[in-house]
Amino acid sequence: MGILQDLLSPASGVLGPVVTKLLDFIPDPTARAQAEAAAYKEAADRVQQLTLAQLEVNRTEAASNSVFVAGWRPFIGWVCGAALAYQYIAMPLMVWLAGLVAGHAVVPPPTLDDQLTTVLLGMLGLGGLRTLEKMKGVN
Repeated sequence: MGILQDLLSPASGVLGPVVTKLLDFIPDPTARAQAEAAAYKEAADRVQQLTLAQLEVNRTEAASNSVFVAGWRPFIGWVCGAALAYQYIAMPLMVWLAGLVAGHAVVPPPTLDDQLTTVLLGMLGLGGLRTLEKMKGVN
């Protein structure tokens, strides 16, 4: 989910070597296994606490009446939408129309390229996933 969760995850390869080095000082295999389990449990608990704290911040931001608090996410959405519209629709058409007006050789209008297709399919995938979550009743 986040950088800290990735760092503290046993599978990440970051926390594992540190815990292993510390556990090398425990000669008893049973005590070593218990200490290892406790270390990973503590890391998982910390990650869960951070995740819950971030969820609370998100909930508070979304409930705010201030445009500057609750409005930054929609603003980013609109900015990104406008940037995509300009980059892939408006600018290519303006360049094509300018070529027509200036009397250059008529070339076909621009087509959507692979970059936009990648972004579009990613957004459709996220939208489909959210629809599935809503059907299952996930908030």
